[in-house]
Amino acid sequence: MEDLLPFITRLSWAAILTVLIGLYALGSAIFLILENRKPQSTVAWLFLLLVFPPGGLAIYFLFGRRRHAFSRETLLTKLVEGTGLAARSARLLDEQPAKLTALVEAYGEYAQVATTLWAAARAPLTFSNQLEVLQNGREKYPRLLSDIREARHSVHLAYYEWSSDPFTEEVGRLLLEKVRQGVEVRVLYDPVGSLGMLGRRYIRTLRRGGVRLVPFSPLYRLHTLSYRNHRKLAIIDGRIGYSGGLNMTEKHLTGPRGFTGWRDTHARVVGEAVPILQGVFATMWHNTTGERLFDEAYFPETGDVGRRLPIQVVSEGPDSRWEAIRHSYLAMIAVAQRRVFLQSPFLIPDTSLGEALKTAALAGLDVRLMIAPRGAELSPAYRAGMTYALDMAEAGVQVWLYEGDYFHAKTASVDSMVCSIGSANMDIRSFSINYETNLVIYDPLVAQELEADFEADMRHCVRFSPEAYLARRVTSRFVDSFLRLFSPLL
Repeated sequence: MEDLLPFITRLSWAAILTVLIGLYALGSAIFLILENRKPQSTVAWLFLLLVFPPGGLAIYFLFGRRRHAFSRETLLTKLVEGTGLAARSARLLDEQPAKLTALVEAYGEYAQVATTLWAAARAPLTFSNQLEVLQNGREKYPRLLSDIREARHSVHLAYYEWSSDPFTEEVGRLLLEKVRQGVEVRVLYDPVGSLGMLGRRYIRTLRRGGVRLVPFSPLYRLHTLSYRNHRKLAIIDGRIGYSGGLNMTEKHLTGPRGFTGWRDTHARVVGEAVPILQGVFATMWHNTTGERLFDEAYFPETGDVGRRLPIQVVSEGPDSRWEAIRHSYLAMIAVAQRRVFLQSPFLIPDTSLGEALKTAALAGLDVRLMIAPRGAELSPAYRAGMTYALDMAEAGVQVWLYEGDYFHAKTASVDSMVCSIGSANMDIRSFSINYETNLVIYDPLVAQELEADFEADMRHCVRFSPEAYLARRVTSRFVDSFLRLFSPLL
């Protein structure tokens, strides 16, 4: 009997361990299923939790929990209640049915994009605007610095990446000079995007000089660590706005490691859309610092800028009810009759967007995607993206791989009628986890300009070939396919 005790003890511990593993697996499955995520996201998280339990739990705690339970975002409509802006805000909302009707009369079925975004995100349609497309940092940065030099009241900046380098030292000196002139300067930077790039000395210098330099969702807030501010916004005096793909770093001029340059797109806006951008910044600032900026001083009346250019500012975050930017792409593809041109460094679409693109190509439309085949960092998103490129190409979508400079533009154009410029990549993270802002523009001239830029970019591309990709080593394609399993998490 004594000889059997060690065996029984070992058996008991093995049985207990088996039961615990079974309960962990069953509990994980039930918990994830009850969250009603997208099926591919549920499967990806379940796979990670089962294959790598300790690390998987830690990653889920930091990056995977449902967004609505931990939201800190306050709705813009709540923030303007009781302020002098309440009447203007109410008037803007009341004007929307008439403006949407006018857009339908001018643009026909292309106006369905606007009605979709109004329903999904309450994105106001504005008419009186001027917009400049700024290609690359060489066009954006001088324009932005010139506007900052002319600022008289406030400079508001929000960037995912902000580095300490010779270019941003120049920016910092300019911001300090504006503070000495009595201009209010507020800066939001993302601590994850700027990790290892933004030095303490730089931060101290700006703060001591009066620049309000604040991290969005600091790293010590572990429960919101995955929810990053990926926006790139600048609002000058409440009258000039910028939005697009360019951050605040010198590498956007010189190129990151392994590249000789940086290819990107930004937009400068004057007119009725600027207060909407200011509202996006003011909401982020309030949620980060508690300070309310909803005052007429920060939201001056824009007046008539002399051109009718319809723009919707479409913003979303992990606390949004609907994935408005994804809806904007789906709506644009749905109304397309001739061509769809899309640019994004990453290609990790969800099922609905991927099927919409393939369906459009199979229907005979000219559908072109331009993506980055690699980056300066070892991001698995590039590798997983090649499997989606294969799916698209086999359905007739033209997938173009940008060679040379690092490719970072995020644009869309449909039929030379409606287009988009913004911060959102074509990936699941941008659609559901990051805070993003895109400008959706209803104007043939702007759309044609973006399409001409797309075709100029094609001179620096090679077309993705399904045959060439399938001829690669099996081990290489296996890595891509394995990483695709985690694409909802990338």
